[in-house]
Amino acid sequence: MQPTEANRDTLVAGEDESSNQSRNHNKSYFDIYGPEGRAEVSFTSPEAHSALNIQDVQGLVTWVLADGLMPSWVFIKNKPLIPKVVLLYLPGLDAALFMSQKKLLSSLKEFCGNPRAVLALSCVSDGMQTIDALLTCKVKRKRNDGDPIPEKHDPSSERGSSSSAPDKSLAEIMKVAPFPVTYYTLTRKQMEDNGYCHDQAGFLSTLPAPSGSLTYEMLALDCEMCITGNGFELTRVTLVDVKGQVVLDKLVKPSNPIIDYNTRYSGITFEMLNDVTTSLEDVQDEFLRLVYKETILVGHSLENDLLALKISHDLVIDTAVLYKHPRGGSYKTALRVLARKFLSKDIQDSFKGHDSIEDANTAMELAILKIRHGPGFGSPPNFLRKKLLTVLSESGKTSSLIDDVSIVKHYGCGTCHSIPVSSDDEALSKAQKEVKKSNTQFIWMQFSELNSYLKKQADDREKFSTKLAELISLLTCHEKSVNNGFVRCSISSELGEILTRINSRIRNLYTSLPVNTMLIVFTGHGDTASIHRLRKMLKEDSENDVCHGKLVKVLEELQAKAEVALCFVGVKH
Repeated sequence: MQPTEANRDTLVAGEDESSNQSRNHNKSYFDIYGPEGRAEVSFTSPEAHSALNIQDVQGLVTWVLADGLMPSWVFIKNKPLIPKVVLLYLPGLDAALFMSQKKLLSSLKEFCGNPRAVLALSCVSDGMQTIDALLTCKVKRKRNDGDPIPEKHDPSSERGSSSSAPDKSLAEIMKVAPFPVTYYTLTRKQMEDNGYCHDQAGFLSTLPAPSGSLTYEMLALDCEMCITGNGFELTRVTLVDVKGQVVLDKLVKPSNPIIDYNTRYSGITFEMLNDVTTSLEDVQDEFLRLVYKETILVGHSLENDLLALKISHDLVIDTAVLYKHPRGGSYKTALRVLARKFLSKDIQDSFKGHDSIEDANTAMELAILKIRHGPGFGSPPNFLRKKLLTVLSESGKTSSLIDDVSIVKHYGCGTCHSIPVSSDDEALSKAQKEVKKSNTQFIWMQFSELNSYLKKQADDREKFSTKLAELISLLTCHEKSVNNGFVRCSISSELGEILTRINSRIRNLYTSLPVNTMLIVFTGHGDTASIHRLRKMLKEDSENDVCHGKLVKVLEELQAKAEVALCFVGVKH
């Protein structure tokens, strides 16, 4: 549609206003810096073998735009002249790849000079943890912030209640929640680490909700099991909604003879199951008509409940993971301990065994408590995490978040411009528009083509086998030589084209930046997809032969490379 004359006038007026604001910003500093004043950046001399960490990169942003501390690793001359900061996340580009392909990535050095090495997160972590470390800040907890908040327990919500329609109160909860509810769902890696089953034979998967249907946004699940000749089998399944109303509560007859009713823990007795005819298949069918792919399931160590149900589901809030154990690691706090500490109620203290309705309601209350008060609630340290964009907003700065829709939903805040994109070219186009807005001081964006390519290569069995053979061959030659540098592989023409496109996008982005804008390019990590694939191969085939030993050496080499990220910093002149 063509703009009308009035619209064109409005657009021109808006551009004039933007230009005037930009000129006024510079004019206010003329008396100090002069009309040709320029901000400049320079790295301080690093100590021997020193490397930055992700918090150092984030700290540069908060120092320039908010109330952060002055970093010791970089010096910025005429810092007040910097009107905005653009942080470009470029995962997949490690130091070794950059050093070997500097000609293809010439714009980085041209615009930002030499980079500083950054110690990336462990390759065991997934990519989202790096983004989380960049887009959430560790801030000092206020007095009593995160202390247990006793809540009166309402016994009327426990047994015998039911609901025939999805509740609407989750939206009310989210009105005061600092992070979206999906922030608390387990990542794929967290699910793998905690024993959740995916794509396993004999398991059913939750399905997308029918178009236009009313569905439950969030339900809590708890199951009870007994012991049969085939191990633990399902005997009771319970679902409750966010109001504590029972949505499903069914006893289930195991398909194998029961050896132990496990009454002390399950609460199930011979008498309870004597006349029950409901089978696992029956309850699976009913469960899948209540829980859809979009439904968030809440529970405590929910991997055990889903295993008993033989159902796979991706959207999970696990209170055993949500509330960290004081000793960290793989330790998990018992549900009854969390209930006593944060809800001021005693559960699972009856000789008759656990009550699945009570346990499901407790998990739901704990999850809602965390959602209401933020991810730092209940954590033992004196710090909590807050969104970077919220920290900037509190300092009067407006941000634009340009990224995949899942990241935009996770890390956006009320005052920022949330802009979901599906490609690097679209991200560039949106960023070029956002940097021209004088009232936007921070822009986050990501170029993900390189990382997506590396994942695709790792998933291709034939291509990955070829790559491994080349790495093993080069490693053997490397061991016989005196060269102590990284093993270098030749790159494919496809990868060369991707790096060329990245270089072009960075050049176009820099060209569109207003004068004195700071550009930070952070690579995050290298080829972690190949590392995860190789780890899986070694886990599946653990025979201690020569080939296995060489694969271990290749893995060590890949990890050493991938964990050296780079940070480029420049100012547009």
